[in-house]
Amino acid sequence: MLRAISTHVFLPQRLHAGLLDALVAGGAQSIELFAARHHFDYTDRAEIKELASWFRSNDCRATLHQPIFEPGLGQWSRHQPATLNLIDPDKGRRITAMDEVKRALETAEQIDIDSVVLHLGGRDDKWNERSLDLSITAIEHIKAFAHPLGVKTLLETLHNDVTTPEHLLEILRSGHFDTVGVCLDVGHMNLPGMPRLDEAFGVLAGRIAELHLHDNRGQRDEHCWPGDGTVDWGVVREGIAGARPEAKAVLEIGYEPELLVKTVSENAAKAFRLIEA
Repeated sequence: MLRAISTHVFLPQRLHAGLLDALVAGGAQSIELFAARHHFDYTDRAEIKELASWFRSNDCRATLHQPIFEPGLGQWSRHQPATLNLIDPDKGRRITAMDEVKRALETAEQIDIDSVVLHLGGRDDKWNERSLDLSITAIEHIKAFAHPLGVKTLLETLHNDVTTPEHLLEILRSGHFDTVGVCLDVGHMNLPGMPRLDEAFGVLAGRIAELHLHDNRGQRDEHCWPGDGTVDWGVVREGIAGARPEAKAVLEIGYEPELLVKTVSENAAKAFRLIEA
């Protein structure tokens, strides 16, 4: 798998070339751009142009994480819950979420983006015929928009009932989405009510195009560095060994205000050594 790091680790900061340099210094062969306007403003042409120039000048790929925050919320904080939901029961809110994801995808006109990771549903969304239908509709719209831009669509396993490995497979089969892949979030599989990690790898075998790698202590979605929680990294290594070589292993780490940029590079290199041991 390709080593990758998400800019999520710098989420409170405005993204710039120096931060991308730090991720490459940590071993990143690909960078996941976390689409949040206060961080990576996908509506700012000058900012996109600057980042596009960086990617053209560096031997590094790019992927995109869909926006999960509505614009205009005021000051962002780490306690801000996701407010964009592509399968929200309210049609107006679904349209708002869809429009925001499309705005972020337009950056692929300048930055060569390989894939976009989608969230289907919030924490309390349940699996039923309605959520299945709304998921299929959302994927069809995003895929139709992303495909001409050369961007592959991926679905993430979240800590909810809609995106368990089995339910994601049902969505993909029902929608006949043969070219849509899965982003298996390792940390989410370590939370209450989720299937075991080895089971998730088994169910999704052949569909995993990306992994989100982070740790926790089994109760909250903490996004710790690998090794700082209770995730079984031996199981992760086995899953990586059976994955496609072009798949991406993305460190998706929560930010720490006091953490130096240099320390992020060092921690990332250490995490990759742990994962690949």
